[in-house]
Amino acid sequence: MQTEDNVLEIALELAAAEPAHRPEFFRLLLESTIFILGSSDQMDEGSVTLKANTQIQIKNWVKPDGSSVIPFFSSLRALQLAIQSDEQYIALPARTFFEITRGAELILNPRSEYGKEFTRTEVEALLSEGVSRLPEQRVVEKDTQVLLGQPSNYPTAMVASLTTLLAKHSNVKAAYLALMHDVSMDDKPHLIVGIEAEGDFENVIREAGTVAADTAPKGEPVDLIRLIRGEPGLGQYFLEEVKPFYERE
Repeated sequence: MQTEDNVLEIALELAAAEPAHRPEFFRLLLESTIFILGSSDQMDEGSVTLKANTQIQIKNWVKPDGSSVIPFFSSLRALQLAIQSDEQYIALPARTFFEITRGAELILNPRSEYGKEFTRTEVEALLSEGVSRLPEQRVVEKDTQVLLGQPSNYPTAMVASLTTLLAKHSNVKAAYLALMHDVSMDDKPHLIVGIEAEGDFENVIREAGTVAADTAPKGEPVDLIRLIRGEPGLGQYFLEEVKPFYERE
């Protein structure tokens, strides 16, 4: 029988192998109970519900470079793999843990086969957006002429991961890829992904932005836009001139 703990660990393993699964891992993590090394004045044998405003002491580890990091664990099994002697621990909701450790560097499941470090920036993105990167919005306030075409070096890995991700969203109808150069703002062309979707688009664009950022060639920037049939502008190029790399069946 699967428990919440091993479901999260399976999600972590999948996310390590395929970026398209990372948004799902982050969602599960924020909904999970995690374990930390530490203690509180309420510590006792067995399970304890911490009262509001209870002071807890969280154990830090020192990394080889001398910096400090707070370890946390998806299960007691993962915690036991990381320690060499009996230590006190506390179980608490992951979201609460991220909130009370804001500003600290964190590491999930150190000394396990699969783990992940979380930077301060990633934690802020998780708490505010539910994904590991904060999206940057760019608003075009006046008519702008751009150059559009297809990339000569096709980003195969990025497209494959986006295809896997978008297939999870039943409201996405199709997705397209192009290379765009806005000479008024950019020194060189960059990739742009157009997504045609019904209903709520915010979660789609948030997750797709995270996956694109993780898989873009050499960390190149990637723009994402929503395509709406009948509207003038970039959408016309995608819908009339480009073959979609993803279509809902």
